[in-house]
Amino acid sequence: MKITSVILAAGQGTRMRSSLPKVLHPLAGKPLIRYALNSATALSHELPVVVVGLDAQAVREAVGDDARFVLQQHQLGTAHAVLAAEPLLGGVSGLIVVTYADMPLLTAETLLRLVAVQHKNTGPATILTMSSDDSHGFGRVLRKPDGSVQAIVEEAQATPEILAIRELNVGAYCFTSEWLWDALKRVTLSPKGEFYLTDVVGIAVADARPVQSVTVEDVSEALGINNRLHLAEAEAILRKRINTRHMLAGVTIVNPVVTYIEPDVQIGADTIIWPNTYLRGKTTIGEGCSIGPNTIIEDSQIGSGCTILAGVLEKAILEDDVDMGPFAHLRKGAHLAKGVHMGNFGEIKNSYLGPGTKMGHFSYIGDATIGLDVNIGAGTITCNFDGVHKNPTEIGDGAFIGSDTMLVAPVKIGAGAHTGAGAVVTHDVPPGELVAGVPAHPLHKKQSKEEKGASQR
Repeated sequence: MKITSVILAAGQGTRMRSSLPKVLHPLAGKPLIRYALNSATALSHELPVVVVGLDAQAVREAVGDDARFVLQQHQLGTAHAVLAAEPLLGGVSGLIVVTYADMPLLTAETLLRLVAVQHKNTGPATILTMSSDDSHGFGRVLRKPDGSVQAIVEEAQATPEILAIRELNVGAYCFTSEWLWDALKRVTLSPKGEFYLTDVVGIAVADARPVQSVTVEDVSEALGINNRLHLAEAEAILRKRINTRHMLAGVTIVNPVVTYIEPDVQIGADTIIWPNTYLRGKTTIGEGCSIGPNTIIEDSQIGSGCTILAGVLEKAILEDDVDMGPFAHLRKGAHLAKGVHMGNFGEIKNSYLGPGTKMGHFSYIGDATIGLDVNIGAGTITCNFDGVHKNPTEIGDGAFIGSDTMLVAPVKIGAGAHTGAGAVVTHDVPPGELVAGVPAHPLHKKQSKEEKGASQR
């Protein structure tokens, strides 16, 4: 049976006190709606439908081609919002799962349980419920003597007796599509002036059609985001989920409470993550690494056996057995090959450092291609920007760059060449050449007696 997901994302979210639409507020690096969309996509047979209202264009841009959209012209309640999807889905036969974009912790596994129960239900609907002493503002679930659902009463309309009920309506539903559209048109206006989706439960019961339920096992899944306090609660829960998953997969996280790992990060076994480390975006880290403390890595690829102490990496690549830091910064396009060493307070941008190369502290390398086994002395700078263009530097295999060398690009340093400390290199240096001075000029090293004798023979 075909399953289609509808995500309600048209609410104003005024309690967020923000110019940003509520469903676009970031949670662990992603907009809230992305979590609802991921769960919906996991069970849908076609693209989910997102119901948008105010700030519709911003939501469309954030979601892109990962959903279809319908517009709720006027915010007249949740039943009215779902009915807005009828022109798109009215002719689709099967099951329709309805969720909210501001419930990011609700998992695909729970929604699949909801669908499984509805598959067996002879009636038109199955709802998700939970038991809690904290109502979260949710409606109360009323039961018939046989245990089936009788009605959902919204908190605003509940009597004191009904408010004492601990079973709550979470806000996730699975309906048979053929029944849903007619039922939505039979919903009447509430005293609050809205058309409640929950009223379709009473309509089903009035039609003598059974409504079933599924109890959510982890009540944290039911957390809805209405303000920034809720957002912080969800962040803590999601971070714990993520960290737990990595630790069970063989990653050591020394202090999970102060370790921030976003959902798409991948980490190999036997890697140690030290406190105050932030791993963001689509970062991948190999096995047996030591990361942190006080390290930020975003959208970067880290090989196995690497050590990064108090560093910042943005869209960088580290091959195996690289060590760097403390206080080193890799900017976009930095690529450190196997066995590279990068000292403290260094910075690399849009550059490749070949295998075994060592870069001293307090150095800056930008727009450079550097060979293998090169020594870059402390304080070396590639002067890559002339005020208009970014110019390249090339350094050949086995070259030795003395401390405080200024490489004024564009410039090429040949394989095995040397620069003296404090040299300002403004012209290409041939392979094996030694240059020094300001500006740098060739130095012919003094021959030893043995070398002189060899040359005279």
